Amino acid sequence: MTRPPVPPFSREDAILKVRMAEDAWNGRDPARVALAYTPDTVWRNRSDFLHGHDQVQAFLARKWQAEQDYRLIKALWCHAPDRIAVRFCYEWHDAEGRWFRSNGNENWQFDADGLMAARHASINDVAIGDADRLFRWPQGPRPADHPGQTDLGL
Repeated sequence: MTRPPVPPFSREDAILKVRMAEDAWNGRDPARVALAYTPDTVWRNRSDFLHGHDQVQAFLARKWQAEQDYRLIKALWCHAPDRIAVRFCYEWHDAEGRWFRSNGNENWQFDADGLMAARHASINDVAIGDADRLFRWPQGPRPADHPGQTDLGL
């Protein structure tokens, strides 16, 4: 399976790849999101180490069950021919209704077909009040007119 854009990435390709990932993650469909990764993908997400579609899909299902009303913004940090570095920020609440803003960085490596072979994510969470929330669009992809990370000062 090929998932354009494929390496080598131009700046425009990298920006598109980042937005496609953001939109998919905001859709919160673990099976759909897992299709963007190689069958033998390797992940580090915080202290979780995952291998392959099945582990990624199970991880995402658990994540979005715990991180309710999840809203994400990703921004390109830099890129190379087959690698992309991303800064991201997302907001969510737990089962008790406590809100959090999670900030982090991801390093991505792609195969020749444009599938992500490796993902390494470092993330921190900050408790916020409902009044401090910035991501209030309806569930799903971020609207085109919603400010990005840089515009929000994140």
